[in-house]
Amino acid sequence: MAGEETIYTDGRYLEHNPLWHEEDAAWKARNIESMIQRHRLAPTTIAEIGCGAGGVLLALTNALGPAVRAKGFEVSPQAFELAKPRETANVEFLYGQPLSEIEERFDLVLVIDVLEHLEDYFSFLRQVRPVGRQKIFHFPLDLSAQSVLRGRPLMKWRAEVGHLHYFVKETALACLRETGYRVIDSFYTNTNLELGNRGWKADLMKLPRRALLRLHPDIAVRLLGGFSLMVLAE
Repeated sequence: MAGEETIYTDGRYLEHNPLWHEEDAAWKARNIESMIQRHRLAPTTIAEIGCGAGGVLLALTNALGPAVRAKGFEVSPQAFELAKPRETANVEFLYGQPLSEIEERFDLVLVIDVLEHLEDYFSFLRQVRPVGRQKIFHFPLDLSAQSVLRGRPLMKWRAEVGHLHYFVKETALACLRETGYRVIDSFYTNTNLELGNRGWKADLMKLPRRALLRLHPDIAVRLLGGFSLMVLAE
């Protein structure tokens, strides 16, 4: 996206998302921490590519402790302006640095809700690989029977949050494998089930989502939607 005017650089994204999704930052950090604990990872250096306003990285480093040093990389000037004043002794935010120019190698690289926004996410994934050994990705799983039947949600996400690609679990994992990653683990996340105050429509769907999730997680995700996928890969 370097050198191009996009919704992330011209202010349109901020207009639609004035909090830059900071309301979900602590929740995302908890799920990342859960993946780290599941595999007994002990990163001392972390990079987040596409860090937005910085909330995920700040919440995660706060949970992991002061020995962890982190850098967040962002291409949106509006997001960077939100993130930069929040720097701490062990968290630094950097603006506009191309992936090819990141010389430091990190223990863990985070790519959280980024790939769906990129025109060429395959090239991006290949460029991310050398930045660190282990990576944690988070994919919104926008495609479900419900979203396809209704149609409108997909176009709303495209217009308001810039989603250019719509994933299911299988295509999310496939694009990682096809760009040279080894997938280690994955699990579903769902803001509507795990967080409150998501609106009456989300509340209405909580009961069927929870019930079907207990019976068959994959079918619940494919039919009802509203889920994302957290992935550990290297």
